[in-house]
This record gives sequence, C-alpha cells and structure tokens, in this order.
Amino acid sequence: MKPVALIIRRELAAYFKGMLGYVIFAVLLLLEGLMFNAWALSSGEYRSSEVLGAFFTLTFGISTAAAILLTMRLFAEERRDETLVLLTTAPISDWQIVLGKWLSAFAMVALFDALTLYMPALVMVNGSIEPGHLAAGYLGLLLVGAATTAIGTLASSLTRYQVVAGVVGGAVCLGLTLMWMVGKIADPPFDAIMSYLALHNKHFLPFMKGGIHLRDVIYYVSIAFLSLLLSRQVIGARRWR
Repeated sequence: MKPVALIIRRELAAYFKGMLGYVIFAVLLLLEGLMFNAWALSSGEYRSSEVLGAFFTLTFGISTAAAILLTMRLFAEERRDETLVLLTTAPISDWQIVLGKWLSAFAMVALFDALTLYMPALVMVNGSIEPGHLAAGYLGLLLVGAATTAIGTLASSLTRYQVVAGVVGGAVCLGLTLMWMVGKIADPPFDAIMSYLALHNKHFLPFMKGGIHLRDVIYYVSIAFLSLLLSRQVIGARRWR
C-alpha cells in the first residue's frame, strides 16, 4: 500500500500548499454557520434532538458540496496538465491510483465534518445531546462523504475540465438526493426502487435521528464501491490508449 500512501500524501499536499483547500473550507464553514444560526437556532422552542437533526440535514448538503469541489480536480487536473500519463505508466495499479486519489478527498471531507463539531457544542450550551445520537449522525456524514467523494472521483476521471467534472458530479449527487421525490410520483415497483436509490431521505434519516441500520451502511458503501470500480475502468481504458 506504499504507492497509495504516496498518492494520498501528494494530493493532500496539493490541497494545502495552494489556496484551494483553505478557500473551500472557509467558504463552506462560513455558509453553514450562517445557515445553522438562521435555521436551527432561529426563534422558537425546539428540543435539542430536533436542532441536532436539523444540523445533520444541513451538514449533509454542505459536506456533499465540499466533496464535489474537492474531487473535481483529482483526475481532470492531471489530464489537463498531461501528467496523468506519468501515473498510468508508473509501476502502480489502476486500483491504487483511484484509491489514493479517493482517500485523499475523503480525508479532506472527514476533516471538514470534524470542523463542524463546534455547532453541536453550541447546542449543548443550552441543552443536552445524547452521545449516541451525535455518533450516529457523524457516522452517517462519513458514509455520505465516502459515497459522494467516490462519485466526484468518477466524474473527474471522465473529463479534463474541472468545471465539467464538478457539474457532472454535482448533478449526479443532486439527482440521487432528490430521487425520493421521483419515487413519490412513480408507479410500483419503480416507486420503491427510486426511494431506495435516494441518497438522503431513506438512508440518511435514520442516522440523522440517531439510529444505525446495516442496510443503510451497505447502501453507501455500495455506491462508493461502484463509483470507484467505474473510475478504475475509465483509468484502465485510458492506460491502453
């Protein structure tokens, strides 16, 4: 796994040596803080569990945006600068390339999620939060981060333009997030299929409420694995061109 570790270190250095990582974190954390203050802490009496649930819903959307912004450069930048050939001709497998790229972005999203912990801490000032509820919610965020960064990695592998990669990855994540709405108007058995494919409603709600179900964990892991598998196929196809 040494080649994977080298790629992770290289990608993390790229985020922090430039301004990209800092700008994405600063803008999105500021946006989330303002929205959390306006929504979750607005006037009205709410139970701590309700405020925490609103926080996780908000963080779901913001961390998904972070995943797309952080992944759109992974392969697109390499192709634009014509450095991808250096990776594909090195003594390293396609899986190691994809895993290294994905793990670096996932680590960044996990760090972003960790930086949002001050918001639940604010809730604890005037209320109480069950540790299990908090842990379940953050586990859900990590699983969503794994899935969305994998989707973004796949989108970046398909093009040399970062903006295109961001649009494609964002469109796929948005489509999967809103799939539950399509399920409401679809006829059986498509309504159940659409609802199951939804990135948020069916699978994230249990985490948001403090519950952990194996079926939801399997769903997010499956989305991540399938996206990474397709990314590997794309990179492999380009290796032989």
